[in-house]
Amino acid sequence: MTTFTEPFRPYEVLLSEANGTLSRDSVTVASGQGVLAAGTVVAKITATGKYVAYDNAGSDGSETAAAVLLQGVDATSADVAVVAATRMCEVKIDAMQWAAGLLQADKDAAYVDLATKNIIAR
Repeated sequence: MTTFTEPFRPYEVLLSEANGTLSRDSVTVASGQGVLAAGTVVAKITATGKYVAYDNAGSDGSETAAAVLLQGVDATSADVAVVAATRMCEVKIDAMQWAAGLLQADKDAAYVDLATKNIIAR
């Protein structure tokens, strides 16, 4: 029998959030990022203010986790606006998505970065 794995749905990463839309913002994912799934941990590039997949080895702002995408996005060939959790919420650890090749130590550093924005991974 064939086994199917359903991808995470938009907003499924959220456990709880602040009233209204206080926890959410529209962010711009930079062109060239490819397809990013809902739940992807992203960082804000210092020079442009655009978001990219978190990379703890970066040095342009991408090394500081800043938000969690609430919707999937295809930023292969153009900048794309998407809704992200940017503050005051709880997110599911098992629903968080990461760039390929990140070690557990990198993820642990991201949890600390996100906690400074009151985004708590549980």
